[in-house]
Amino acid sequence: MSFHFFSKYLKRYGLHRLRRIMRGYRFLKESKSLNLIANVNRALTTHKLNIKERHFSRYIFGEGIGKAELICRQYLLTRVADRNLNRALLHTLGKPGSTVVYYLPPEWRKIIRDQRFKVAPFRTALLWETFVGMMMAYGVLKIARIILNGIKAVSKQSTQRFGRYIYFDGLAVGNLPQPYRDGRSHDIISWYMQWDGRVSNIDTLCHGVIDKERRAVNGTPVIPVLNPILPFTHLSSLVRYIAWCMGAILVATWGLLRGRWWHALLLNQAAYAAQVRMVNPEQLAKDYLFHNSSWIYRPLWTYEAERRGARITFYFYSTNCEAFKRKEGYTPLPYGWQAMSWPYYLVWDEYQADFVRRAVGKTVNISVVRQIWFYTTNAAAIPEFRGRGVAVFDITPTRSSRYCTLGADFEFYIPEICIPFLQDIQQVTENAGYMMLWKRKRKLKNKLFAHPLYLSFAEHLSERENVIEIDPDISAYQVIETSMIVISMPFTSTALIARELGKPSCYYDPSGLIQKDDRAAHGIPIIRGPEELVCWFSTIRLEPQILKNTGL
Repeated sequence: MSFHFFSKYLKRYGLHRLRRIMRGYRFLKESKSLNLIANVNRALTTHKLNIKERHFSRYIFGEGIGKAELICRQYLLTRVADRNLNRALLHTLGKPGSTVVYYLPPEWRKIIRDQRFKVAPFRTALLWETFVGMMMAYGVLKIARIILNGIKAVSKQSTQRFGRYIYFDGLAVGNLPQPYRDGRSHDIISWYMQWDGRVSNIDTLCHGVIDKERRAVNGTPVIPVLNPILPFTHLSSLVRYIAWCMGAILVATWGLLRGRWWHALLLNQAAYAAQVRMVNPEQLAKDYLFHNSSWIYRPLWTYEAERRGARITFYFYSTNCEAFKRKEGYTPLPYGWQAMSWPYYLVWDEYQADFVRRAVGKTVNISVVRQIWFYTTNAAAIPEFRGRGVAVFDITPTRSSRYCTLGADFEFYIPEICIPFLQDIQQVTENAGYMMLWKRKRKLKNKLFAHPLYLSFAEHLSERENVIEIDPDISAYQVIETSMIVISMPFTSTALIARELGKPSCYYDPSGLIQKDDRAAHGIPIIRGPEELVCWFSTIRLEPQILKNTGL
C-alpha cells in the first residue's frame, strides 16, 4: 500500500515537473528568447573557473596539472551541465518569480545569475556539497575496485598480452567488423586498418564491447577488453598504487573541508590516471581512439598515457556539429566545443578542420582523412527493387518534452520540418519515376522518444508504392552505393559520402530557413522547397559509371 502510494506520488510529481518545464520552453519561444539556454551553456563552456593554479594538487592531477582548470571545467560540463541543467532552468522559467535549485559549483552560480536567473543560495549550496560528497564516495569505490582487480591479476599471475595494440573507446556492437556479402565492412575498426596514418605493426585491436563472436581485420584479431587500462601485473606496482590511494583520499578530504571541491570531484578520474602512471608501459595501447559522441571531456588518464608514449586520437564519425547560420550571420559555437583539449583530431575535410580551429585554436594538430566509417551490420540486406533509386536520409524528431531540454536556439529538427522533408521528396521522386530508398538514422527502440506526429506519418509513408524503407542498421555507405542520387537532411554526413562516391548529392530544406551559403554544408548544394527540388532533379545528368554501378 505504501509503495503504491509512493509510486503514484512520484509519477504525479514527474508529470507536474514535466508540464512546468514545457511551460518554461513555451515562455522562451513566445518571448523570442530561445537563445537563453544556449547562452548559458556557452558561458559555462568558455568562462574559466575562479580557482588559483596553486590550489590544484599535482598529486591528484599528475600530468594534467598544466590544464587542471580546463579539466575541471570539462568534467563539470559533462556531469553537471547539459540536459539536466537545461531542465532545471526551464523548470524555473515555468513559474514566474521562482529560483534555480540545482547542484551548481559556486563559480557557476554567478554565471547563471548574470543570465537573468535567480538562484536559491542555501538549497543550491546544499545540493552541491551533497553532490561533491557523493562523487568522492564514488571515487573511493573506484579505487577499491581497481585494487581488487589488481589483487586478482597479481595472484593469478595473469600473462595476458596484446603486444602492440590499439584501443577504441565508446563503441557498440555495430561499430565492430561485420563483413557484408561482398566481404567489406564499413566500421571504424576496418576504417582504421586501411588508414595510412594508423600505428604500424599492430598485433591486436581492442574495444570495450561485450562480444562473444571472434572477429578479425586482415588477420589482426579484434578482442574485447572491458577497461582501456589493464590491471596491475606486478605486486610492486600494486603496492605503490595503494600507497598513492591513501594519500589521494587524504588530499581530497582535506581539500573538501577547506572548500576546495575539485579534488574530491575528480578523485575517481585521478584513480585511473594514477593506474596508468604505475602500470607496466607495455600494458598501454599505442593509440587510444575517442569519437565525437563524447567530445567535451578528455579523460585525465590520457595525459599520463600520452606522456608514456601512447597516441590520443579524437575522430569525427559525423559532420553535423555546427549551428545553423541565420539571416543575420553566424552564431557563436555550440555548447562544449570550445572546451576541447584533444591533442590530435581526425576530420573529414577542410571545412571540418576549420570548425576545429575556430573551436580550439589554429595551432591544433589536425589530419584531413576524408570520410570515416563508423557503424555497419550484416544483419539485413537492401531490398531488391526495379528502377532508379534515390537514397534519402532524414533525422527523427523527438517528442516536444524531450526536444525542449536540448537547449536548441533554432527549431529545425521538429515535425513541422521533418515531415515535409519526406513528403516533398516522396512526391518529387514519384513524379520523376524514382524509387525512394528511405533510411532512418537509427531504429526506434523506444517509440516514446520519437514524436507521435512523425511516427504516424512514417507509417503511412512506408506504404507508398515508390518508397522502400531501409533497415537503419544497414551501412549508409552501402545504401548510397546502391542509389543513383542522394538527398540528406541538413547537415548529415551522408551527403559528403555520396559526393565522395561521385553521386549527385544535396541537402533539402523544405522550410527555407537554411542559408544557401552556410559553411556547415561543406560545399554541398542546399535545395529549398519542392520547386527547387524539381528543378534540381531536372538538371541531374547521371554519369555512365553511376548507371553501370546501379545495374541500369
